[in-house]
Amino acid sequence: MYKKILLAYDGSESGQQALLDCQDLAQWAQAELTLVAVMPLNMDVMGMGVGVYDPQLMEREKQALQAVLDEGMRRLLAAGHKASGEVLVGETVDEITKHARKISADLIVVGHKHLDSWAARWWRGSISRTLIEHSPCSVLVAITH
Repeated sequence: MYKKILLAYDGSESGQQALLDCQDLAQWAQAELTLVAVMPLNMDVMGMGVGVYDPQLMEREKQALQAVLDEGMRRLLAAGHKASGEVLVGETVDEITKHARKISADLIVVGHKHLDSWAARWWRGSISRTLIEHSPCSVLVAITH
């Protein structure tokens, strides 16, 4: 049974659907929820092979992501769930799987939106698919169209 559920949350339409699915599952299983939002390490490229690190931009992005995470947390707490949340910084799949191991998660929930064109799917790749391959536990993918 799922007692510790990790939700990878970004506030997107697919993330909102994952939050709803996660709430229902947590209610049924009386599970503890952990929300994580992952902010990739930012490098603003100015030229070939030259990058400039902007700590102010990174801090603003982290604050914006924290606000999205806080809104998700408010929704869960208002619905009566036991929940915690954290903004992680790094490569998305690595950070999610590392945090899942850290909290001994039984299930990871992630949202996924089908992309319309094959080029978009190829260019963007699939975090959901990669997460399934590297996850230390079961993964539920909430799909939006």
